[in-house]
Amino acid sequence: MPETAFLAEHVVENLRQVFFVYDLVARRLHYVNAAYEAVLGGRRAQAAQELPALLARLHPDDRDYAAECFAKLSQGRLHEAVEVRLLHPDGQLQWLCLNAALHPQPDGGQLLSGLVEDVTAAKEYARNAERFNNKKNSTLEILSHDLAGPLGVIHSAAAEVRARTQHLSDPSLHELLRIIEQTCRESTDLIHDFVDHEFLESVNVELRRERVNLVERVGITIDNYRRQQQQLNLRFTLQAHPEAIYLSIDENKLMQVFNNLIGNAIKFTPAGGHIAVTLHEHPGHVLITVADTGIGIPGELQSGLFEKFTRARRPGLRGEKTTGLGMSIIKTIVELHQGRIWLESEAGQGATFFIELPREVE
Repeated sequence: MPETAFLAEHVVENLRQVFFVYDLVARRLHYVNAAYEAVLGGRRAQAAQELPALLARLHPDDRDYAAECFAKLSQGRLHEAVEVRLLHPDGQLQWLCLNAALHPQPDGGQLLSGLVEDVTAAKEYARNAERFNNKKNSTLEILSHDLAGPLGVIHSAAAEVRARTQHLSDPSLHELLRIIEQTCRESTDLIHDFVDHEFLESVNVELRRERVNLVERVGITIDNYRRQQQQLNLRFTLQAHPEAIYLSIDENKLMQVFNNLIGNAIKFTPAGGHIAVTLHEHPGHVLITVADTGIGIPGELQSGLFEKFTRARRPGLRGEKTTGLGMSIIKTIVELHQGRIWLESEAGQGATFFIELPREVE
């Protein structure tokens, strides 16, 4: 046994993560390994005295969350990792991941042990990857309109010219116009098939939840569209209350939902229109709306809008193709997040989509 204890102590002392043991009843730090100095920048011998100052450096947006997790942990109800941010005096952020467990003692005491790991580099990498992915999704939606729109115009113009020249006995001219029409149609279908395929893939992957500032992430998406406001001849706005709203979501999937809803709004909103996104935090849920000043959705088409291959599918104002799958996938992703989606619209009065996501995930 002494050899086993020595080996265990040797392993713990050489961990790169901070290992700690904390007495919940006495509110006292029993033990911390050598990694404390490298990861948290303190002095191991003074770790107990430094703990209050360390906790005071928690990011303001993470303090309530950390307190809630600590309460669950004290009751033995926390079974997942907790990620929080520390603010350094120079303004730098450090991401920490905590895995801990509760150990009831025979004398009625309660010990808390766990590992704290610096995941700043991994978070920064993931953040950059998500930024790129969000921009990619927004760009795909924008390009689908920028490219498909002119191709639709050329297709219509070629069809009109062919109709007006039917009386001419010029087979080569008719064949040339047919080729133009076919090329435009196939190119438009290819563009939209590619965008649809990207969206379809997202629903077949298991949710990867993480705590995300929804306002920041949606803001990045809206900024991508704002950069194209002049080309699209549409105005995009975002309103959020409060300024930071944290939810446990699969960021990639939910941002694709936003891109798809905004993409649909672009399809059915005439030039000079307005697309507005709002985020509001309520006690038990977060309410998200995507509203446009477009042509609206007739009442008779609304009941089946979220069905696969719904009869409500319509080509966009600029001739954009639709598979009828988009709304069905949106509904699936929202429900995977244990939320719900609905709409309000009248023909000629624009459309507003509502997404309600729970604060607590079952």
